[in-house]
Amino acid sequence: MSTAVQPPVDPDLEKAQEYAATLLLLSEGSVNKHFDPYEDIDWDNPDFAVDAGEQRWILPVSADPLGRHPWYLAQSDERKIHIGKYRQANVAKVGLQFESILISGMATHNFGLPNGSPEFRYCSHEMIEEHNHTLMFQEMVNRIGEDVPGMGPLVRQFKYLAAPVAGLFPNLFFMAVLAGEEPIDHIQKAILRSGEEVHPIMRGVMAIHVAEEARHISFAHEFLKNHVPQQNPANKFVLSIAMPIVMFILGRSIFTPPRSFWREFDIPDYVRKELFYGTKEAKQGFSDFFGDVRTLANDIGLMNPVAKAVWKLLKIDGHTTRYRSEPMRAAKAG
Repeated sequence: MSTAVQPPVDPDLEKAQEYAATLLLLSEGSVNKHFDPYEDIDWDNPDFAVDAGEQRWILPVSADPLGRHPWYLAQSDERKIHIGKYRQANVAKVGLQFESILISGMATHNFGLPNGSPEFRYCSHEMIEEHNHTLMFQEMVNRIGEDVPGMGPLVRQFKYLAAPVAGLFPNLFFMAVLAGEEPIDHIQKAILRSGEEVHPIMRGVMAIHVAEEARHISFAHEFLKNHVPQQNPANKFVLSIAMPIVMFILGRSIFTPPRSFWREFDIPDYVRKELFYGTKEAKQGFSDFFGDVRTLANDIGLMNPVAKAVWKLLKIDGHTTRYRSEPMRAAKAG
C-alpha cells in the first residue's frame, strides 16, 4: 500500500500565515474590547473634579523621579499639587501629540498596502483607538486647566517626519513607535502597580491607555519580527545601528519634560540634571524602559557587536526580558 507524499512545507508561507493570524487576533481584540473616553471615564462624577481631593495630584513617589526628589519633597503641599497638576497635564499633552504623529505615519503606511494585507485592518483599528486617546488626553488637559505646551519646540518637528519615514522606511517608523510607546507604557504601569493614590482622572486615563497600548506595542513588535528578517544584510546592519539611536533620541524626547516646565516653577537646573541625566539611578531608570526592545533586537538579529557598542555608548544597554512587560524585580532576579 503506497503512502501519499506530503508536499514540502513552505516556511515563508507558514510564517506569513502565522503573522496574518496574529494580526487577526489583535484586530478581533480591538473589536471585542475597546474603550470610549466619553463613556468609560466618569468625567462628571464629583470625585473626578480637579479640585476634589487635590492631595492626589502630588506626584507619586514610586513612579515619578521628581516626586521622590528632595527638592520636590521640601515644597509646600500647595506647590507640590500645582507642580503635579502641571506635570501630569503636560505628560498627557505629550501623549496626544505623539499619538497624532503616530496616526499620520500609520495612515501613510496604510495608504500603500496591497489589497488583502492583514496589516490594513489592524492599523485602521489602532488609528481609531489612538484618535480616542488624543480625545481622552486633551479632555484631561482641559479639565486640569493648565496651559501646557507638551513637547518642546525642537521635538515638535517630528510631526513633519512621520509620514515620509513611514512611507519610505516602515521598519524605522515602527522602531520610532516603540521608542515613544515603551517609556509611556512603562511609567503608567509602574504607577498603577504601585498602589499609590492618584487622582481618578489620571487613573482612569492611564487604565484605558495601558489596556489598549498592549495591543499597539504587540503589533509593533510583530511587525518588526515579520519584516526585519526579510531585509538584506546591509539593511539589517543599518537598522541595527539605527535602533538604539532612535530609542535614545525619541525616548529622551518623550520622557524628559521641556525646559518650559522647569522655568514655570523655577526648578533649579541641578534638579533637572539629577533627575534625567546626572545620576546612576537616572541613567538606569531610562535604560530600563527598553528591556523589551533589547529582547526584540536579539530576536530579529539586530544585536551584533557594533550595535551592542552603540547601545552601550548611549547608556541604554542592559538586561533583556523573558516576556513582554515583565516587572523589573522579576527581570533583574532572572
